Formats: sequence, structure tokens, C-alpha cells
Amino acid sequence: MADALADLPPSAAPDGATALMSVRRLEAWYGESHVLHGVDIDIHEGEVVTLLGRNGAGKTSTLRSIMGLVPKRTGSIKHAGQELIDARSDVIARSGIAYCPEERGIFASLDVTENLMLPPVVRPGGLPVSEIYELFPNLKERARSQGTKLSGGEQQMLAIGRILRTGAKLLLLDEPSEGLAPVIVQQIGRTIRELKRRGFTVLLVEQNFRFAQTVADRHYVMEHGKVVDMVRNADLASSMGRLQEYLGV
Repeated sequence: MADALADLPPSAAPDGATALMSVRRLEAWYGESHVLHGVDIDIHEGEVVTLLGRNGAGKTSTLRSIMGLVPKRTGSIKHAGQELIDARSDVIARSGIAYCPEERGIFASLDVTENLMLPPVVRPGGLPVSEIYELFPNLKERARSQGTKLSGGEQQMLAIGRILRTGAKLLLLDEPSEGLAPVIVQQIGRTIRELKRRGFTVLLVEQNFRFAQTVADRHYVMEHGKVVDMVRNADLASSMGRLQEYLGV
């Protein structure tokens, strides 16, 4: 099925646009464990792009490698023309990339507003807390509640809201729908579509393909630490058979 890459190239650009982020030949290791094997992806400004695949396919490792959180990596990661493969994670964040990990990282000793105010602003254009509360009305109602007293869905909203303050325009979201009730998943989906409307670019790791197809422009499929296919959301109907075989859905 890797032959499908021949007619759906990973670098396919909308209207010939230059990629905002271009990842080439990305390899990564945790100690002796070789987890990524030549990942190639492109993300264009204003897109929502998903990384799909089964557990252990390398999706989260790709996000962590982009952010410089993997001990050893080689290849090329260019963001807005800047090469980041040898950059520290703080330099990567200041380039305008923000990462929302699956574990969310909410601080128990801080209330909702304090959690939102914690990350530094790395560049102009971040959303003020008032706009974050417009995106997530649940958080406004719980503004003085301790972060870990929130429901799982509210914690996910808080984790996403926190990175919107930083001024980053490329958002890396790891499994934002994981373990959430369907009504909350729908709300997260509406928020991602609104962020796209506001000009944010999103790289999204997802296991929930049904959710991914409601928000994404394109989908990369990963297996065994590398990209094996790319499908445009507009082509899902004709590609569903091979996607089901990749993902086991």
C-alpha cells in the first residue's frame, strides 16, 4: 500500500504554496530505541493536518521530535525557512510553535486563570484570556477552580487555551479527543475549526479518525515510525478502504 504515495505525495501543496513547516528524513531515538525512520511531512499555513496510525506508529514521537524533546534526532525540520533540527526546545518554542501534550500538564496548585497566565508570551499575536474564555465558556465559569478539579474535557480546553496565549501560530495537539465525552469532542472540534478560521495552523495527532475527518484538510498515515500514505480530506470517500486497512477501523 505504500505505492499509494506515488499519486498522493506528502509534499502536495495547496495552490502551490510553500510549506510553513517541512520535515524531511526525520530519524529519532530514545536511547537505543530507534523510533522514527525517515519521516517526511509538510504543513502549509492555515491547514489542519492529522497524523493517523495505530498505537506505537510514531505519531507522538514526531511531535516531540519537532519540539526538540527527543534525546537524539537527525534529518531536517524547517519552520518558516528556519532550520530547527539542532535547536533547543526553548528556541523552537520562540520560533512560533506550541505543543499541547496528551497528558495536558495542568498545575494542581494553580487555578484556571493562573494556569492560563503561566506560559510566557514568545511573540506578538497571542490571544488574551478574555478571548480564550470566549472560545471555552466552561473555563470562564471555572476561572477560580483548581486546574485538577476540572473534568477531563475542561482540562483539555485549559491545556489548549494555555498555548493560545503564547503567540505561537503553529499548534501541535496530541490526542485532544482522547477519553472525552462525545459532546466535549464536538466542542473541541468547533474550537479547532475556529482556530483555523483565525489563521492558526494545526498538526494534530489522533486515534479517533471520525473526529479527525471533521477538522482536517489532510491526513498522514504512519506505520512503524514512518509515513506510508497521505490522503486529502476531500478524497476520503475513495480512500476509505485503504485507510480502514491501515487503521483497523
